[in-house]
Amino acid sequence: MQTETNTNIIPTAKQLAYQDWEFGLFLHFGLRTFYEGYADFDERPMTPADFNPAGLDCEQWIRTAKEAGMAYAVLTAKHHDGFSNWPSKYSRFSVEASPWKDGKGDVVREYVDACRKFGVKAGLYYSPYDGSADFYAQDAEAYDDYFVNQITELLGSYGEIDILWFDGCGSENHTYDWDRIIGTIRRLQPGILIFNMGDPDFRWIGNEDGIAPIPCWNVADATDFSILTKEKETLGTRLWLPAECDVQMRANGSTWFYSDQDEHMVKSVGELMGLYYLSVGRGTNLLLNIGPNREGLLPAKDTAHLEAFGEEIRRRFGRPIATLAACRQEGLVWRYDAQESHLLDHIVIQEDLTEGEHVLAFRVSVLTAKTHQPVAVYEGRNIGHKAIIRLPAVKAAGVIVEVTAHGGAREPVLRELSIHYSGDTGVV
Repeated sequence: MQTETNTNIIPTAKQLAYQDWEFGLFLHFGLRTFYEGYADFDERPMTPADFNPAGLDCEQWIRTAKEAGMAYAVLTAKHHDGFSNWPSKYSRFSVEASPWKDGKGDVVREYVDACRKFGVKAGLYYSPYDGSADFYAQDAEAYDDYFVNQITELLGSYGEIDILWFDGCGSENHTYDWDRIIGTIRRLQPGILIFNMGDPDFRWIGNEDGIAPIPCWNVADATDFSILTKEKETLGTRLWLPAECDVQMRANGSTWFYSDQDEHMVKSVGELMGLYYLSVGRGTNLLLNIGPNREGLLPAKDTAHLEAFGEEIRRRFGRPIATLAACRQEGLVWRYDAQESHLLDHIVIQEDLTEGEHVLAFRVSVLTAKTHQPVAVYEGRNIGHKAIIRLPAVKAAGVIVEVTAHGGAREPVLRELSIHYSGDTGVV
């Protein structure tokens, strides 16, 4: 539950910037891509000799993300199997041991270069657990050396990296020297955002369904760190930790990597829009996964649905009927009066989070078209970065947003308020 103490905790500038990104592309790609049906912690042996994405085009990945309205991307530099998508000096289980580009290729390099070309923030996923390191369980100190060495390669060789995404699966009973690891990360990349472990800047929502709960506060004292356990990692104090929802484009529970068998599971634009409301619409970021195929390309159907999804987001929210500038504020009430009554079906509200999160409850009313009387149509708790209120189409003469409960020393401030009418979308 949100408390007044929580309202005194404020975000850093980079956390606020992250929350503005809102929508990103998750890219699961690696040696596992070439093994049909390979699941996490699969015991089948793999060999780098099978890694050969002859048509690899990271620019296609990132151009598609950009055109869909995504602001950032996260690539699996190393997943649980331990295969390094860059020529690591500390592992023979890497692209260097593959036939791809005669062992001289570097997926991480091509990906980061593509992000820079298209102005997309570059994130790298790194699994702390490593199934290829036979000393992982036997020698924690030696593994910490390996961890630090690989992280140094990733953060010291590719310029500015915006996100380091730690997946806790496999780490449930392992102790890492986080002080040493985080010290290395912060020294090499002072501006980086760390996901969920060690010294996090943002956190996992706790499920892989892309759905944030109500309410979803920005302050937390513990994080869910693995899908394999309900135990939380205690932070020792309350921290500003905005949440991120990660979800697959394909509804295949067994793998986030490409499969020949699940194209029919690509989510419809209607379902993707539902996830948008349940993530971005509840104040979190949405990280949508697509597994590039064995050629090294985003599959055609996934790409088409992603592009259509981005277009639908723009269609619904890109041309507001009115914004905060058209509203009159009296205390903690913001009122929009239309020149003529019109249909509306969405109201989007953003709290100014610069000095923390202060709204604890709010109410939205419409002014009826005929009598101009206020009628409450929605009551919520936190607004946070963004609250998207979706209503049945209603003709209204105006809208009233009222903060009904707040905490902290200062009164809440709205950053933005917008009124929209998307109409009958026909999206399925």
